[in-house]
Amino acid sequence: MIVTLIVVCEVGFWVLLAGGLSLRYLARMPRAGIAVLLMEPVLELVLLIATAVDLRNGATADWKHGLAAVYLGFSVGLGHSTIKWADQRFAHRFAGGPPPVKPPKYGTARTVHEWKTAGKWVLAAAVAMGLLQAAIMYIGGSGDVSSLRMWQSKMLWVIGINVVIALSYTIWPKQPKPEAARKTEQETTEQPLTRR
Repeated sequence: MIVTLIVVCEVGFWVLLAGGLSLRYLARMPRAGIAVLLMEPVLELVLLIATAVDLRNGATADWKHGLAAVYLGFSVGLGHSTIKWADQRFAHRFAGGPPPVKPPKYGTARTVHEWKTAGKWVLAAAVAMGLLQAAIMYIGGSGDVSSLRMWQSKMLWVIGINVVIALSYTIWPKQPKPEAARKTEQETTEQPLTRR
């Protein structure tokens, strides 16, 4: 039941996202679009309640309950940026909005971007770990919580990998290739020829 509910929540997320953006940009009903988008957290709340009820009714904590906690954590950490990403592309394609903002490629701006991205993943993993810990405490010493602990260790890996990636951009910031830098410099120094 939990896995089915996770799949329903994921499908529901994309259906509500498409519906909300369609109302906002295609039907020109921004308030209705926002109302639909605000229904998305209800899906996560249903999953949280269903998981808690399942454990309270004596279900053995296994990988499915851990996956539910991870899904909820990632919804908190990455849900808003996913909606923003889709909104920019939808507005550009269907409502004449500006092109989506591309992440910076080089230097300090790229380093800052990588740390912001890492922050979202760290938040997602931290929320998941908190929910997993809450489930472990809820079960107490009366049940096997090894699968939940396994998910917690995986979330530590997610945090570690993202911090290492961001740190690598801090220590070795990405620089443009020499020919690309020269080309950019030439473009800025050349003056267009004008007729008199």
